[in-house]
Amino acid sequence: MSEKGDSGPFMLQRRLTRAQKRRHLEAADWILRNREAGRTAADEAAFRQWLDRDPENADAYEAAMRLMGEARMAMESDPALRDLRIKPRSVVKPILGSLLALFVAGSLFLLFDGPMRLQADVIAGTAEMPVVALEDGSTVQLNASSAIAHDFDATHRTVRLLRGQAFFEVAGDPDRPFTVEAGDVRVTALGTAFDVRLGGTETDVTVTHNAVLVEFASSANNSLRLKEGEQAGYDHATHARTAGRADTELALSWRRGLLVVDNAPLSYVVEEMSRHFSGRIVIADNQLARRRVSGTMTVSDTGAALAFLERALGVRINRIGPVIVIRN
Repeated sequence: MSEKGDSGPFMLQRRLTRAQKRRHLEAADWILRNREAGRTAADEAAFRQWLDRDPENADAYEAAMRLMGEARMAMESDPALRDLRIKPRSVVKPILGSLLALFVAGSLFLLFDGPMRLQADVIAGTAEMPVVALEDGSTVQLNASSAIAHDFDATHRTVRLLRGQAFFEVAGDPDRPFTVEAGDVRVTALGTAFDVRLGGTETDVTVTHNAVLVEFASSANNSLRLKEGEQAGYDHATHARTAGRADTELALSWRRGLLVVDNAPLSYVVEEMSRHFSGRIVIADNQLARRRVSGTMTVSDTGAALAFLERALGVRINRIGPVIVIRN
């Protein structure tokens, strides 16, 4: 597995087949399982059987180990983590120390996006909104903290939005349909430009040029044609869908680092802010999360966005290391 290029500290571009991405996810799972306490001979035999099943499995495992190594290096370079010590007063000190080290290494593997990096072709970092040229001449711009995987062959072009939001401008190729998969939503371009947002509770599709066909895996009436200037939403929990006219300038304001909201819940605003923040933003209670806010904020500037919320909602902001807590 070799990197195709980098446009920032976290943006990756690779050419991996869907089978390779599945293999890398299995490798990440084996790394975590091999570090669990109480591994048995049967576990070891199953791991060896997986390795022997395909020579590429060993390569995938080595790639995952390299990512774990990056996490370990980060741990060793961070004074707070490097100097972390546990001082139990019993004979189990070595065991607890080892478990702590494994827990921290495994946590950092997840923190450094190890599983996502093993399956994605492109990942945008918190300070990135890269424009990526695909091999067919199409382009895609990723919102911060977003990730995609693409699979092109002689008969189809498929992009999976694994996380976040992306704007697509599709090159014409009548013999190879261009499809974006975002969870239970499948969008097929009809010579078009469109935006897809895979949120925590809803997936939104907005068309800015020509039309798309939207299909919903969990809906009885599972297809919808959207024209230029229209938007569809799909609720992950209820499987309900909505469709209607859209303000495309508002929907694409993220490309300028802005968030324009009209009576949106605070939870939605925080979700968008979190794309640009490397720590975690927490809302203190559910009632506050449901409070509504309207306005325009520079969402790519966390400090400015928080100041806007303080003025608009009268909330208090508390910072605890990499964690920001929003409370009444």
